[in-house]
Amino acid sequence: MVKIALQIKATLENIEELQTCHPHYAFFVRIKCTNCGEVSDKWHDITEGERVNEDTRNPKGFNFYMKCRMCFRENSIDIVEGSNVSYMADDSGKMKTIVAFDCRGVELIQFSPRTGWIARASENGTTFEDVDLSKDDWVEYDQKNNTSLGVYEFESHFIKIKK
Repeated sequence: MVKIALQIKATLENIEELQTCHPHYAFFVRIKCTNCGEVSDKWHDITEGERVNEDTRNPKGFNFYMKCRMCFRENSIDIVEGSNVSYMADDSGKMKTIVAFDCRGVELIQFSPRTGWIARASENGTTFEDVDLSKDDWVEYDQKNNTSLGVYEFESHFIKIKK
């Protein structure tokens, strides 16, 4: 069992909070089997609010489950409960862990942000839902505060953590 944290970094313009902290956000990742080294050729989605492969051995199931297509090893991933946090204005330009995964038999190697982010504008501004960061930049206008908003230079990587 390995715990892997997703860290992000972005420049926020007039954004107080950027988050995925809802149970239906799908984290799109590419994975590698730790047994044979096979790297998935497609993106897999992991959603905290969804459970799969529930059986008598594991009545709670997993957030993600698959058998490796090369070595047939059973692998699973769970989002660590309570690990999902927001990226705040004070974090702008710095790497910050926003979620942790409990990985069994796989390693996370790449993240694709895509849609589903929530951005809350500064000074009690508008909240934008379903923000799309697939192009690593997002721009909008907050009519409530008459100001431009943006998320720029989005970066991400995974690190192994000890907990």
